[in-house]
Amino acid sequence: MNAAATPRPVQRLIDEFSRLPGIGPKSASRLTFFLLRAQAEHVTGLGEALLALKSETRFCSVCFNITAVETDPCAVCADEKRDGGLLCVVEEPLDVLAIERARLFRGRYHVLHGVISPVDGIGPDELRISELLQRVRTGPVKELILATNPNLAGEATAMYLYQQLAANGLRITRLARGLPVGGDLEYADEITLARALEGRGPM
Repeated sequence: MNAAATPRPVQRLIDEFSRLPGIGPKSASRLTFFLLRAQAEHVTGLGEALLALKSETRFCSVCFNITAVETDPCAVCADEKRDGGLLCVVEEPLDVLAIERARLFRGRYHVLHGVISPVDGIGPDELRISELLQRVRTGPVKELILATNPNLAGEATAMYLYQQLAANGLRITRLARGLPVGGDLEYADEITLARALEGRGPM
């Protein structure tokens, strides 16, 4: 459909969908025309959910994960059964969800909201690093798990945090990295293989 022939409200929604990560112009158009055909209550429900996403959520004042406006600190920070001495540092709130799905971690979290990336103009001051340093200095933290992603920016951020916190007498650990279950050696890249060899353990 020619943009010139597209009604303005339709084109506006296509443009807004196109701003979302992983959504190109074709996907944005499909979503828009799906909503045009959908029942009015479904479209209204979507609009209300989008508005509530901004008005009814906030960042936890302790860990900076997403929480409901009326729930601060968040459920994880308020859970007394959680180990306050074990703190897992992640890049984004989605990483908390991923770790929680494993149902093994019973510590608490700190969400940085990004990684150090000079190319993108993101330094330590743009992240929740000062709040992390304060938590470590004043809280009961005994072990810090650096769970940033195993890419260049994630590794640089983990190294920066290590340099800032190593003098505090903390046990600082990094998530194990290596070959995924079900993967084949022949398809693994050199870095993954190197990490797998370094992190090998007993049978």
